[in-house]
Amino acid sequence: MNQDSYNEMLAAVQAFHDKHNFRENGGEEMTYRVALMAEELGEISSCVTKGKGREELAEEVADLLILVMGTAIAEDFDLNHAFWAKMDKLMKRKSRMVDGRIRVSEFRGQ
Repeated sequence: MNQDSYNEMLAAVQAFHDKHNFRENGGEEMTYRVALMAEELGEISSCVTKGKGREELAEEVADLLILVMGTAIAEDFDLNHAFWAKMDKLMKRKSRMVDGRIRVSEFRGQ
C-alpha cells in the first residue's frame, strides 16, 4: 500500500464508511457532516490557542481531512479534481496585506 497516494487514502475512508454503514445510518447526511467538521475546527482551534503539541494538532487536522474526504464520498464528487481546479484558480490570484497578514482572494469590488 502506498500511503502517500490520494486514491489509497480515499479507499481507506470508503472502507471506514462501509465498515460502519454510514450511508444507511445517517453518517453521510450533510448537515451532520458539517456539524462534525465544525467540531473538528473547534478542536484544531483549541490545540492552537492552548499551545498543545504538534502531534495533537496533526491528529485533529487528520480528523478534519478524513471528514472532508468522506464528504466527497457522501456527495459523490471528485475531490482530487476539485482540489487541482481550485489550486489553478488560486495560483492566478494576487495577494494583498490585510491587517498585517497576507490574503489571497479575488478582492471583488476593491
